[in-house]
Amino acid sequence: MVEIERKFLVKSDAFKAESIAEKRIVQGFLNTDPERTVRVRIKGDDGFLTIKGKSNSTGTSRFEWEKQIPVKEAEALLKLCEEGVIDKIRYNVTVANHLYEVDEFFSDNQGLIVAEVELKDEDEEFVKPNWLGEEVTGDIKYYNSQLSKNPFKNWSL
Repeated sequence: MVEIERKFLVKSDAFKAESIAEKRIVQGFLNTDPERTVRVRIKGDDGFLTIKGKSNSTGTSRFEWEKQIPVKEAEALLKLCEEGVIDKIRYNVTVANHLYEVDEFFSDNQGLIVAEVELKDEDEEFVKPNWLGEEVTGDIKYYNSQLSKNPFKNWSL
């Protein structure tokens, strides 16, 4: 139940031509405390409840527990969430032996595109596609829970 991933900004939309699947995701947070976040998500026609623990010192690993729930229950729980709903499309892109999940954000986070790659261990090597930009692993402002409170539109770039 430990998630190991690295996160990157995306510098072009070339990933879209390589995408093998895409789904809209709407999610909110019942709790955005960095020690433990509780997320409600609707991904396509499925609902999910997810609890994530605090990241390790590198920001690469953290506890994650997720359970699929009926979409009607997810819709009801979204109404209880803290202010700041995340709306995005997730593209799945296979690169060599890894799956990149590329999130293109909308609404208050319009203009932000972030890619994540899950790994088996923190030192695992992986191929970086040419559309991958700066690594932001461990930078808390890129966590969805933080984007819901301090959206990309408010950042001074």
